Amino acid sequence: MVTYGQTATSILDMDATQIAELIAARKMTSREAVEQYIAHIKRINPLVNGLVENRFAAALEEAEEADRKIAQNEAAGRLLGVPITIKEAFDVTGMQTTGGLLRRKGFVQHRDAEAVRRLKAEGAIVLGKTNTPELCFCQETDNKLYGRTNNPYDLTRTAGGSSGGEAAMIAAGAAAAGLGSDIGGSIRFPSHFNGVVGFKSGNGQVSAKGSYPKVEHELQSRMLGIGPIVKSVRDARLLYNIVAKKPAPEKQLGKFTFNVLPKTAYPLSPATAHLLDSIYADLLQEFDAEREVPPYFEESAQIWQEIMSIGGAEGPRQEAFGGPSGLPMQAYVKERLTGKADIHKYLSWALVGAGLFKPTPRRLKKIHKAIRHGDHILDGYLHQHILVMPVYHTGAPKHGMMYSEIFSIKKTYQVFMPYTAYANVWGLPALTVPIGEDENGMPVGVQLISKNGNEAALFSLGEWLEAHYGGYRRAQLQ
Repeated sequence: MVTYGQTATSILDMDATQIAELIAARKMTSREAVEQYIAHIKRINPLVNGLVENRFAAALEEAEEADRKIAQNEAAGRLLGVPITIKEAFDVTGMQTTGGLLRRKGFVQHRDAEAVRRLKAEGAIVLGKTNTPELCFCQETDNKLYGRTNNPYDLTRTAGGSSGGEAAMIAAGAAAAGLGSDIGGSIRFPSHFNGVVGFKSGNGQVSAKGSYPKVEHELQSRMLGIGPIVKSVRDARLLYNIVAKKPAPEKQLGKFTFNVLPKTAYPLSPATAHLLDSIYADLLQEFDAEREVPPYFEESAQIWQEIMSIGGAEGPRQEAFGGPSGLPMQAYVKERLTGKADIHKYLSWALVGAGLFKPTPRRLKKIHKAIRHGDHILDGYLHQHILVMPVYHTGAPKHGMMYSEIFSIKKTYQVFMPYTAYANVWGLPALTVPIGEDENGMPVGVQLISKNGNEAALFSLGEWLEAHYGGYRRAQLQ
């Protein structure tokens, strides 16, 4: 186990809120914090491969400017001087946005994504950008441009995706906080696998301006949520209220009923099932709790895949190949035979699947109708309900296993995606909180789901879970 000096270790374990408080109180300088994180990234990133582009020199200059403002009593901003990282899918001025595609290498951006702008406006200092799968299209973080990200708890296991690089960096203590996005579990899978806190915002609550790739279809857009990946629920609350179009209204937790998903026909490891049983028993001691399958649970995975496959994913296919002439099956075969295709086999096979699973116009009309009806039912049901669900059936599996489970022509997504697809299909906010370990000693999280407007209640329940189950602990690289 690698350990470093006591000062470095304590800073690396701190959340953004604590670091901001210490900097503001002049008990720590921003430069000290930024230097510690940069040094730590340089030590661990060759193993994890989470950070793919840095701006260390600029970050140090910004830290000195933050310290100058504090010294002159000009300090302003809830994250003043705090070092953070950003998922590669978000535009950051002066940095590339590639989506992991070889053809986009060198695509330097000249303005910040809206969510990034808001974080910077509060004084956050961006250390660099973190790895994603190509086009953020898969739940495994690997691409032809930057390579594979490893889980810092076990380098032989997946970090998840698409925000895998972000969650791995936070898990390893390589930033105080970060930013991710989620259209199919892309914040929640990595948060669960890496033992960090992640928050997927609900439909339309956070601007997607400057997020790559652009999501244009209305059904896909409603599934996209942008939000923080952090070390504590209080940081999730803080960063969400910064990036959201409007802060979450206060809610009294005691007015909610908590529905802990019971055992269903879908796979679930014994350790995860035991943790859910424990949460239910503990909730009953203080709150109203029940165990019922929520409305539309079983339909959600099918609807999610069909929405992602609208039009055979023609837009993502053209973006992947740089035009309409790209052939995913040929690229997949070439990569498998020679390893020299321009796009990763994960992406090419996912695009093949999108062609196979695309809904017909008649089916698409039925999906629109089901969405309208489901939105109405869930708006009433979730008014004072919070759902407690697993994120995946296990902790982080070995590299490649998760991909083979989800991306199969046998439609195995129907078995492995129901837990995460639910919040995406219905455009719901979802908070992932670490609560324990699985049989292999890997982190296990649960997701808390409700309706838009109930975010504050999710954060309050998340803080309750942290207090009872321990929350974040930094991964110690072996």
